[in-house]
Amino acid sequence: MDVESVAVELYGLRPAEFTAARDAYAAQAREAGDKQLAALIAALRKPTVAVWTAGLLARRRPEEARGLVQLGEALRSAHRTLDAGELRKLSHDQHVVIGELARTARALAAEAGQPVSGPVLYEVEQILHAVLADAGVAERWAAGRLAKAPDAVSGFAGLEPLPAAALARREQAARPAGAAAERVRPPRPDADDGRAGAVRRERAEAVRRERAEAARAELAGARAEAERLEAARSAAQELADRAAAVVEAAEEDVRAAGERLEAARAAGADAVAGHREAGRAAEKAKARVREAARKAEKLTSPER
Repeated sequence: MDVESVAVELYGLRPAEFTAARDAYAAQAREAGDKQLAALIAALRKPTVAVWTAGLLARRRPEEARGLVQLGEALRSAHRTLDAGELRKLSHDQHVVIGELARTARALAAEAGQPVSGPVLYEVEQILHAVLADAGVAERWAAGRLAKAPDAVSGFAGLEPLPAAALARREQAARPAGAAAERVRPPRPDADDGRAGAVRRERAEAVRRERAEAARAELAGARAEAERLEAARSAAQELADRAAAVVEAAEEDVRAAGERLEAARAAGADAVAGHREAGRAAEKAKARVREAARKAEKLTSPER
């Protein structure tokens, strides 16, 4: 038994089952005399529902998990080489893939008896974004050892472009306008007019295709972002509605308790009044008994 194998098994359990199983493994290691292993096992953190759901996806859908890891590798490579066309295509792919995988993870969790709310689903998507951006996170996630949600990522922070790519980008930015004009200068008048026209049309078509592809990628990204925001808004509204229902129920309980308290106070007051009335009646009865006793004594006593 080692901490890695124990961690993989523990993170495969539902969050509600994690703590008891972890403590049992730690106790087993202590009984075996391995205090260091026991301490390492005891230090394993219970995963959140989002982390567990993302890990469930990696365990139940290994092929799709490998596909996401490979997509992340391609994205990081395109970022390093500053390949704009490849980045646009892969960025579009990542929005589609992450949305589909998050929904698959939610369905798997439901099958395992663990419901996934809107906010938790959003956290799952953020974890999958981190898998794409960070090779270390991707490795832990694919191995089933992701213990906590990674920090939120934006782009590919920490990845520097390769020197050649960076140099090419700087040279392109620094090239004077005249050089650009020279590069696209039309053919000399003595060149074949038909060939020149075909080249111009081909270039224009290539530019049009590239712009259309970029627009489609941007539209897909905007739609995916809008879907995520709408899911977060719906989840927040759901939480607000639930909170309002809880507050309303609590207020109703308070009102009912107040009514019961008032009724109890009224009953108590009635009981006190009844007790006093009964006391007065008892005193009157005692007085009548004493009076009757005196009369009886007079009637039975010999005359003097």
